[in-house]
Amino acid sequence: MMDSTTITLFDNILKGVGRHPKSGKKKGGMKVHTVMKYHVGVPMVVQLTSAAKHDHYLLKEVHLPKGSNLAIDRAYIDIAQFQRLTEEGVCYVTKMKKNLKYEVLESVTYVNPDGLVTHIDQKVRFTRGELTHDARRVEIFEEKKNPVVLLTNNFDFSVEDISEIYRLRWAIESLYKQLKQNFPLHFFYGDSINAIQIQTWVVLIANLLITVLSRNIKRYCAFSQVVTMIRMTLMYYIDFISFMENPDKTWDNILAKEAQKGPPQPTLF
Repeated sequence: MMDSTTITLFDNILKGVGRHPKSGKKKGGMKVHTVMKYHVGVPMVVQLTSAAKHDHYLLKEVHLPKGSNLAIDRAYIDIAQFQRLTEEGVCYVTKMKKNLKYEVLESVTYVNPDGLVTHIDQKVRFTRGELTHDARRVEIFEEKKNPVVLLTNNFDFSVEDISEIYRLRWAIESLYKQLKQNFPLHFFYGDSINAIQIQTWVVLIANLLITVLSRNIKRYCAFSQVVTMIRMTLMYYIDFISFMENPDKTWDNILAKEAQKGPPQPTLF
């Protein structure tokens, strides 16, 4: 999966987008472009640019192995790059824009036993000058929800598989939320591009190390809890994994030692 997130800066150090709602001044921003494997849960490819850089910049730079499945959002729609992915044997799944112009080659409507339309499966063709790209447009209807239109170049997967691939894209949004909530990315210790990028890389490295540590803990612990306990015990020599698996062990040992002691000696005072 591929996505990007924007980190707002205190000054126009890196070119940002939009303006401050109160002062009207344009603030700087940095964009973190990321490629992540779902089963890994940490970034595999990261590039830092100014916030004004378009999202699909990374799509042009990254070449995935043949047979990969790529989940992306609408900001990455680029017919030329989609054709390149198809030629390289990479399957993409994205949400379709409403203003895309295409030609319908085949269309099949599926109905459930109650007579309600469940989804529409179409083969469509995009034409951009001399470039043509054949894709699959799937419109999924769900009860009490607006229909979802997905676009892919895979004609073999079932509709459920395509929908599941796109749903898993939310994992990268959870990663960005985890980074921004547990690490200091709302303020920076330096006011240069180099200092800002170094602090961002340090945060990514710390997130990787804590993720590895938290997965070695057998007892379930929230990621935020692990981060908090590391901050509190960072200057102490302890077996952190054992401590997190049984935090009451030390207190139990103290009580056991107290129980082994004899009754207090009588005193005259």
